[in-house]
Amino acid sequence: MTSPHIKPRGLRPGATLAILSLASATKSELVERGVAHLRRLGYKTVLGSHALDSGPLYYAGKLEDRLHDFHAAFANPEVDGIVCTRGGWGSAELLPYLDAALVRSNPKPFVGYSDHTSLHCWLHREANLVTFYGPMAAADFSRDDGADLPSWQQSLTGDSAWSLGEAEGLRVLRAGRAEGMVTGGCLSIIAEALGTPYAPRIEKESILFLEDIGTKAYQWDRMLLHLRYAGILEKVTGIVFGDMGQNVSPGEAEYLERAILHALREFDGPIGIGLRCGHVSTYNVTLPLGVSARLDLTEPRNPQMHLLEAAVSG
Repeated sequence: MTSPHIKPRGLRPGATLAILSLASATKSELVERGVAHLRRLGYKTVLGSHALDSGPLYYAGKLEDRLHDFHAAFANPEVDGIVCTRGGWGSAELLPYLDAALVRSNPKPFVGYSDHTSLHCWLHREANLVTFYGPMAAADFSRDDGADLPSWQQSLTGDSAWSLGEAEGLRVLRAGRAEGMVTGGCLSIIAEALGTPYAPRIEKESILFLEDIGTKAYQWDRMLLHLRYAGILEKVTGIVFGDMGQNVSPGEAEYLERAILHALREFDGPIGIGLRCGHVSTYNVTLPLGVSARLDLTEPRNPQMHLLEAAVSG
C-alpha cells in the first residue's frame, strides 16, 4: 500500500529550513538555541520575517503577518523545509486564507505539533501533502534532549521503511494488528474542528495517532466519544496514543487508560499508548502523517508501528 499523498523532497545535508511562528509568541533565546542546534545538525536556517513578533494578545504577530511568512516559505525556492518554533494557539486563524495551489506547486516538509494539527489537517485535505508531526525549534531543538534524532532522520531523509517501538515509548493497551494511513495529531484541536469546514476527514483505512497536554481522564473520554459520534472512527483500523506524562501524574495513568478503553469499548481495533511524540518531556519522536503503516500489537513485549514506505521523495 502506497500513500496517495504528495511526498516532499527529503532534507539533505545543507538543506535550508524556514523557522516560522504561526501561532503563539515565542522567546527569542529559545529560538536562538533551537536554530543553533539545527545548524549543528548540518542545516542552514532562515528566520521568518515575523517569527519573533509578539502580540496582539498571545499571538506571534498579526494574522496577515503570520500568513505572509507561511506563504513566503512555501514560495521561496531556496527554502527546503519548514519548522515551527512552537504551538500555543493561533494557526487555525490562517485556514480560510491559505493558498492551496501555492503549496501544491511547492511541496516541502512541514514540521510542527500541538496547535499546528489544524495546519496538518488542512495540508492533507487541500494540498494532498505528507507532513511531519515532530519537534519544533524553540519547544524542542532548544534542548539537547528535546528531539529524537533517529526518527527525525528516518522521517525526513530516509528512503526506506522503518519502525517505532518500545524504545520510543510504545506499549500495548489492546492487542491486535491493523494497517492504514497514519493520521491524527492533538486530540483537542481535532475535536474542536468538528462541525467546521476544516474538520479532518478520514476516508480511507487509517491508523489514528492522538496526543494532548493537560487533559484529564474524563476529558479524554468526552472527546473520544465526540469523535465516535462524529463518525471520525469509522475508517480507523487502529489507534496509537501519545505519552500521557504531560496529561496526568504517574499515579493517575492507569485510571486514564481505563477511561480510554471505556470510551473505545465499541472500537474493535488494536490500541497502543505511550508513543513519545508531541507533548513530551524528552526526545520528541517525528511521526510522518499521510504514509502507510502497520500496527502490530500482538506481542506485549514487542509492540511495533511499522512505517511501510518512505515519507519523502528522493
